[in-house]
Amino acid sequence: MQNEHQIFGIRAVIEAINAGKEIDKVFIQKEAQGDLMQELMKTLKKNNVNFSYVPVEKLNKLSKFNNHQGAVASIAPIKFVSIETLVEGVLEQKEKPLFLILDQLSDARNFGAIIRTAECTGVDGIIIQKQGSAPVNGDTVKTSAGAVFNIPICKVDHIKDAVFYLQGSGITTVAATEKTENNIYDIDFNKGIAIIMGSEDKGVNPSVLKIIDEKAKLPMFGTISSLNVSVACGAFLYEAVRQRL
Repeated sequence: MQNEHQIFGIRAVIEAINAGKEIDKVFIQKEAQGDLMQELMKTLKKNNVNFSYVPVEKLNKLSKFNNHQGAVASIAPIKFVSIETLVEGVLEQKEKPLFLILDQLSDARNFGAIIRTAECTGVDGIIIQKQGSAPVNGDTVKTSAGAVFNIPICKVDHIKDAVFYLQGSGITTVAATEKTENNIYDIDFNKGIAIIMGSEDKGVNPSVLKIIDEKAKLPMFGTISSLNVSVACGAFLYEAVRQRL
């Protein structure tokens, strides 16, 4: 079965994937078994579809009056673009593009808030990882105030792949991290830049920090040592805007 944003039932999810539906994420009941479930898992892995195991209570809440049979898929309200299409298309039009990479940001509302700010600050595209990232769902759309429909979003297998591709395209990568002495206001954003923001709890992955070009942090004067990721992202993006004015 299906509504505007979700598909319920194992067979329905399999058919949707095979039909090329833009599936954002599939929620699988923990410890669910059976031949049909095994077929679903093979289909998910073959097509590299983002999925996670959840308690049955989560599926019951998602499906309400629909029989989920242990699987609920979230349909993306947008069509994702490839990194090649995104970067090449932008570079044909701009000398100093501004990209945003979200390294496994998991909260849909934070994601939506960041998309809204990114659209307001002229970000040319957002890059996320297929596995472990927040879904593009109703909460994302609402929190973004519809900005999700106005900015290209790209999914990649691994964030490091995106970093290498951008660097190979002449884009400087800058990670927001407290693990540096460099201040955000000492970084040159007035060129082709990709800003990398990390997850809410762990920040930018250490393996990603090893390969990026620059690291930068925001000055902090209070007793709390960190900002909400959407707030921090806004500070980085508006510093880029300030330098480009």
